[in-house]
Amino acid sequence: MIHYHGLPITPETAAAQVLQAGHGFVSFAEPRNLGLAASVCQSFAVDNGAFTAWKQGRPVADWRGFYDWAADAKKIPSCDFAVIPDVIEGGEADNDALLNEWPLGRFFGAPVWHMHESLQRLERLASDWPRVCIGSSGEFATVGNALWWGRIGKAMSVVCDEQGRPGVKLHGLRMLNPLVFKHLPFASADSTNIGRNIGIDQAWRGSYSPPTKEARAVVMRARIESQNAPTRWICAPAEPAIEQGTLL
Repeated sequence: MIHYHGLPITPETAAAQVLQAGHGFVSFAEPRNLGLAASVCQSFAVDNGAFTAWKQGRPVADWRGFYDWAADAKKIPSCDFAVIPDVIEGGEADNDALLNEWPLGRFFGAPVWHMHESLQRLERLASDWPRVCIGSSGEFATVGNALWWGRIGKAMSVVCDEQGRPGVKLHGLRMLNPLVFKHLPFASADSTNIGRNIGIDQAWRGSYSPPTKEARAVVMRARIESQNAPTRWICAPAEPAIEQGTLL
């Protein structure tokens, strides 16, 4: 599984520690680490920034700027894929319209299936696209709780065969928590865990706490990347839980 670390990470020296020979996830909403990612990553992917815009109360209506930006990123050899624009909390027709508008090809673009959408749409996306992103939304917005695991289990039954093997590459949006991805047959996942946590001083206590943000970044990257996704879906954890203090 590819562990994509969400950007930006401040300071850039800490970002360099996370990205060196690793994998980055650059958002159109916060693109300032793109040059660094292109320089030092094994690979990186680009996100449309719709979630950030939605959280800020400024949903995007015109995606031409993102299309141009993603087209430039596509020319960088280490750029893997782009998340196709989506309407957070929108209807299936809204999101299908954006898929029809996507100008950069099926092998570079990855559509988002929002967990509040129908399983029929997930099945259709999995049959039409080589990679599908899964986004937590609606009543399933909290990654890792019991309701969320019940829904992801139904999703796995749609995209996996009788042996639990997915028929499409799956990317977990905001799911780069080992307590989550170690149970799911993901090809990749992302989150901004490192960028959000290295600056929270009260979360790093004790005599042996890393003294700098750069050192904290190294510790978090090693901890996240020490675990991998399984090759097939078996079942949800018996006691779903999200680790205290971990931001998804």
